[in-house]
Amino acid sequence: MNFAFDLEHLPFIFLAIIVAFTFHEYAHAASAYRFGDPTAHSLGRVTLNPASHISLLGLIFIMLLGFGWARPVPVDRSHFKRPRLMGIVVSALGPLSNLVIALIAALLLAVIFASGVMDQASIGVHDAVALTFFYLVHINLLLFLFNLLPLPPLDGYRIMEDVAPESLRPTMRRYEPWGVYIFLLIVFITPLFNLTIGPLLKEIQVWRDTLIYTTTGWFGVSIDWRAIFEL
Repeated sequence: MNFAFDLEHLPFIFLAIIVAFTFHEYAHAASAYRFGDPTAHSLGRVTLNPASHISLLGLIFIMLLGFGWARPVPVDRSHFKRPRLMGIVVSALGPLSNLVIALIAALLLAVIFASGVMDQASIGVHDAVALTFFYLVHINLLLFLFNLLPLPPLDGYRIMEDVAPESLRPTMRRYEPWGVYIFLLIVFITPLFNLTIGPLLKEIQVWRDTLIYTTTGWFGVSIDWRAIFEL
């Protein structure tokens, strides 16, 4: 199911992005507040309202280039009783929330089509339901894996920072501002992209296809994806 991006699928992609970003940032904000940091709560970020979490530029990037970002949740680890441990948990819960949503979406896709509900549906409704869950799986897996990269300001870097020895952390903070420039170089210099993010995007397609085919297989469901994508 290695399909090219189709502009006709924009509404489904947009919906999936909104869901993925909202739950990702909410997981950060809610867990930080639960551990004693009021920063995100005071800014109105402990909410499932997408308007509080969506970055317009990040939204454009993910729809055009396949990856992007939401508004980062500010976290003050000094409020935590165990700053490093709780910092790791807060950082990890964002990507983990996306993995959970991807799993739920794949299961719901299989259950809905196995239930027979779609048997009498029109082709348009059939395809719309399939595409909705397809992109929920894809986008959430994308955010799960992408955010685990050890590059600032991604969650993977924050986890690495909390795991690193105390003696190394000042050096990491000194070079942290360069992370954005490194990221831009990787994105816009094709050889670097092909060596780094390119293989990751291909791996996401493998994970997506494996998850969808596995869950639909459990329920004896066969979906003609080539017809849906008109290949």
